[in-house]
Amino acid sequence: MSLPNTDPVYSRAGDVQSAQWINSGTILGPTANTAQDGTGTLYPVFQADTTNGGFCQKIAFQSIGTTSLTVCRIYISSITGSWTGNTASNTALFTEVTLPAVNLSQTAQSPHIEVPINYALPAGYRLVLSFGTSTGAAGNGWSPIAIAGKY
Repeated sequence: MSLPNTDPVYSRAGDVQSAQWINSGTILGPTANTAQDGTGTLYPVFQADTTNGGFCQKIAFQSIGTTSLTVCRIYISSITGSWTGNTASNTALFTEVTLPAVNLSQTAQSPHIEVPINYALPAGYRLVLSFGTSTGAAGNGWSPIAIAGKY
């Protein structure tokens, strides 16, 4: 009988990554992707350290502007190097979250939604995401931020 691991593995350094930073300042969501098999337009939100991998604790979503009701699909991708060539054989659906319709307000808080990931990723693997429907006009959508650590 094997005993459980009693020595926790800690991150070497904190790591915060934003899909907006990775995607050249683009607010995510105006483009819909109805595929659930890892194909179509996907946006990287977290890439594990290319040498030792990484741990993603959660992805936090903050609405930007006025948005429509949608579902966000979060995938794990084994693509390392440049982000091209996602297919059903290298990108798999991990989880989904419903993101509400939001009306932009200067007097009321917009929703902040957190999705627990709590998963160690191998070296170079990525978390990528898509939206089931368009979330609104350009400049409106969601700002996903990965709270993570590097090994």
